[in-house]
Amino acid sequence: MQGVETWEFGRTVRRWRDRVAPEAVGVRVGRRRRASGLRREELAALAGISADYLTRLEQGRATAPSAQVVESLARALRLPDAERDLLYRLAGHAAPGPDIVPSRVAPSVQRLLDRLSHTPVVVYDASWTLVLANEPYDALMGETTSWRGLERNAVWRNVARLPSRVVHTPQEQAVHEARLVADLRLTASRYPADRTLRRLIIDLTSGSPRFAELWDAPAPPPSTDTSRRKTVDHPAAGPITLDCDTLFVALDDLRITVYTAEPGTEDADRLALAIVLGTQSLQL
Repeated sequence: MQGVETWEFGRTVRRWRDRVAPEAVGVRVGRRRRASGLRREELAALAGISADYLTRLEQGRATAPSAQVVESLARALRLPDAERDLLYRLAGHAAPGPDIVPSRVAPSVQRLLDRLSHTPVVVYDASWTLVLANEPYDALMGETTSWRGLERNAVWRNVARLPSRVVHTPQEQAVHEARLVADLRLTASRYPADRTLRRLIIDLTSGSPRFAELWDAPAPPPSTDTSRRKTVDHPAAGPITLDCDTLFVALDDLRITVYTAEPGTEDADRLALAIVLGTQSLQL
């Protein structure tokens, strides 16, 4: 990215940060607050980047932010489409088009997620790459903020059998993996021009014999069951059996998974305990 564009990207982020009301994005404010907009560390936390990196971006000292960083900032700032596209251009990227797997969370969808701020929620794009996870989700499942590269992809996490608090029998795990890979294959057919998606599939194939086997296998019967029960083995609260509902945002091709427990049950009490313990530790 050229120097002028680098500087303008940072200036634009700073200007748009100043206009965002903290309450509108779920940031708690005290009585003595002087800043009318978001503080730098607040935007950094919302976007999942370090405050130091955001400082360097705003001051024009960090160049070529990735498309993932740009998308995270656009989402945290609740930018409309035109401003989101401008931010991409200032960062030296083409704005995602219809032939690219979208990772956009529309402001209307974000408002829905805000209403679920006390419920574990995770959002994936059509390639099953993590878009965002809220604090209750991290409290229940373990922190996602340190995930990088393939770690952010649910297909890889499952076929590589990375540590998970979700309890599956071997048969359940095999069915889950097969359905994830089959869904990814459908995604690949919808976005044949997406280079990032092609690179993901190459990396999965070369890194996991299990993925390669499933990729070439016949697709399992399509499942219409988007609501399942899962047991999560929480290290402090113990086993918690939850309803796991996956909602699809058709326009942006997103998968939103919500974890809830029936009120008044022991599972509901354990879920509440897990969230309290986890969100306290995340804020320390």
